[in-house]
Amino acid sequence: MAEHTDYGLLTILKQDDLGGLQVKTRSGWIDAVPIANSFVCNIGDMLDRLTGGLYRSTPHRVKNVSGRSRLSFPFFFDPNFNAELHPIEIKGAVVDDNKNERWDKASVHEFRGTYGDYVLNKVAKVFPQLRQQVF
Repeated sequence: MAEHTDYGLLTILKQDDLGGLQVKTRSGWIDAVPIANSFVCNIGDMLDRLTGGLYRSTPHRVKNVSGRSRLSFPFFFDPNFNAELHPIEIKGAVVDDNKNERWDKASVHEFRGTYGDYVLNKVAKVFPQLRQQVF
């Protein structure tokens, strides 16, 4: 699976012994080495925005180099499609929102609307006809 971030709040994924998950850091890609009987929790774009960038969604990808078939069954913890979203006030937290340094070049402080608005705008960049089909 190519480089991406998850759209929602959190993604929880049970690890297997095959691995393949890689996380993008400022210095490049690193392997998320599997740990037996553990879960990976990815912070999604919406939690990034709701916390004003305090908790950042991290670009990740999967490269299956095991030579075996690999299945993944993530649990996506997302807001309701029609939920109106508002920033979470976190006392003392100040985040420099330099959107030019962000992977998506987007300000975490500019989003307003429903979770559905956010998801449709993201998906419509790849599937423009989807927005018309939903509404």
